[in-house]
Amino acid sequence: MLSPIPRNVWVTGWVSFFMDVSSEMVYPLVPLFLSSSLGASKSIIGLIEGIAEAAASLLQVFSGALADRFGKNKLLMGLGYGISTCSRPVLALATGWGMVLAARLTDRAGKGIRTAPRDAIIAASTPPERLGLAFGFHRALDQAGAVLGPAVALLMLALWTADHRVVFWWSIVPGLLAVTLIICFISSGGPTPRAPEWTSWSLRGFDTRFTAYLAIIGLFSLGNSSNAFLILKAEHAGISPAWISGVYLAFNGAYVLVSVPGGILADRLGMPPVILGGLMLFAAVYGGFALTTSPWIIAGLFVLYGVYMGLTEGVKRAYLATLVPAERKATGFGLYHMVVGVAILPASLIAGWMWDTLGPAAPFWFGAGMAALAAVLFAWLSAWNTHLPQYDRA
Repeated sequence: MLSPIPRNVWVTGWVSFFMDVSSEMVYPLVPLFLSSSLGASKSIIGLIEGIAEAAASLLQVFSGALADRFGKNKLLMGLGYGISTCSRPVLALATGWGMVLAARLTDRAGKGIRTAPRDAIIAASTPPERLGLAFGFHRALDQAGAVLGPAVALLMLALWTADHRVVFWWSIVPGLLAVTLIICFISSGGPTPRAPEWTSWSLRGFDTRFTAYLAIIGLFSLGNSSNAFLILKAEHAGISPAWISGVYLAFNGAYVLVSVPGGILADRLGMPPVILGGLMLFAAVYGGFALTTSPWIIAGLFVLYGVYMGLTEGVKRAYLATLVPAERKATGFGLYHMVVGVAILPASLIAGWMWDTLGPAAPFWFGAGMAALAAVLFAWLSAWNTHLPQYDRA
């Protein structure tokens, strides 16, 4: 089943595996570190996550445009992973929320630089009929690292109780391994089409289907606030800090197990039905988070949230690859990630404000409603798109 996966996709998957070990050792602990060790409010946590993700998004589209113009996908990918690795010491040395913001900005800046050229390498290396599998395989390895990361953090917290800084320091090691793999094993992915001189982060050169898809993704993302609020909901329900890492591990485990089957399902049945089903599942899961305070039910919802991510994250990117011309692949991915990332700032600010003023259930009701609206609009878009031609990878 996995033999048709190209070499670049295999190696890129392992790069993401090691970087996600590094990132997910840290990410579930950051909101707890901010609230318990540094005394930051929920609104400050939302502000930090929103600013970091929004700043990364602007770099994503800029990086994508550069990759299309000059064909330097590997260089930009390696630079991005290296910058993210450099953020870990800043976080480990943080004495106030301002330093945490600086560390998160650095980490997300690295993601902003690497994501579009990396996705463009995967798309350029894969036949159109295997795009769902290729992106699903990449997401599976990426999230396998996200499973191992919290497990390592859980073990370290068991040995050094509540010492978040120890975990932050050790997270540097897998980041360095990811950078080494890029330098040694990633190829350019074959000849990269050079985009015309007017290449930029504008929508010029894209058709209405792509623009409509971005608008729907942006609308959905306004309700999809930072996962920090899921972690805070688990803490609010009485789950201990150490076991929050365990619950987050279960979320990532479900993500891993579903990603490849989700990609194969999309290749066989079509991508729109899988994306639509995922949006409906998201609405149900967020509604569940709003309704319950039971630790066991919340743990189960984390697993279902992982199922949603596995079904849709790779498939949404594969679907995008069918909506953009080959010479603008990286820019298209950059615009997609920009929309998602920029929306996290208002989404996280809204969620933080709702939590502080209306209660813990409010941000999840809002997210469920936005997902339901996005599902209706995407059903309309996919019905319209059925009768129009799609771009292939060449």
